[in-house]
Amino acid sequence: MTGSQQTARKAVFITGAAAGIGRATALAFARKGFTVGGYDINESGLESLAGEIERVGGRAIVGHLDVTDPDEMAQRVGDFARAAGNRLDILINNAGILRAGRFEELDLPGHLREIDINVKGVVNGLYAAFPYLRDTPGSVVVNLSSASAIYGQVELANYSATKFFVRGITEALDLEWQRHGIRVIAMWPLYVRTGMTANIKTGTTESLGIRLTAEDVAEAIVKATEPSLLRRALHQVHFPVGTQTKALALGSRFSPGWLTRLVNKKLAHS
Repeated sequence: MTGSQQTARKAVFITGAAAGIGRATALAFARKGFTVGGYDINESGLESLAGEIERVGGRAIVGHLDVTDPDEMAQRVGDFARAAGNRLDILINNAGILRAGRFEELDLPGHLREIDINVKGVVNGLYAAFPYLRDTPGSVVVNLSSASAIYGQVELANYSATKFFVRGITEALDLEWQRHGIRVIAMWPLYVRTGMTANIKTGTTESLGIRLTAEDVAEAIVKATEPSLLRRALHQVHFPVGTQTKALALGSRFSPGWLTRLVNKKLAHS
């Protein structure tokens, strides 16, 4: 493949790409011929990912990234955009952690670490990527939110709060960055069968199960970046993933606050 052919590829930058949703998403875009930037603190996982990306038809650029470090984020995003031909079509803020349990029983440093990764990591990514997104026509930001951003979740209080932040900044920047031609959207999966949820047991996991796969979310992300004419006309910002999340999101829109609270209380066995 010539250099001109490589730079003609669309480019996607994915945080938390070594495993789970990030890895599945990287491979989904690789199959569409993208230059895929896969970044994570798990460098051994990235090595195997790079080979898989190339085997399915993508171009791989991978590297270490601690999303809580704004300087490293700026360096990695800039290096990737330049290597991809001075473009950044899609930024996917995927990196995140989930800690489950009663709020007061979980240690404070862990709460703060969750905020650093799930909130500050997203802000760092948005800030670093903006000039490259602005200069790439039709660019899209995909922020990984969660069904826990519908209503605050028992045993996931801090995690849920971080996803409310993601929801809010997505809505605000989709409006603010529209003048630059940048779409900003959020994905709302419920529990997904990945390493993140392997040892999670809460009232809601018992009520609802863990049904989604990483591939389910990856497929939804790809579709959301290529919206139908109807979705374009409606300018959809939030994308619930899976039947359960769609039902919960729809119900919360039309039910009174007291009923939404009651439903969440019962699902959490609280």
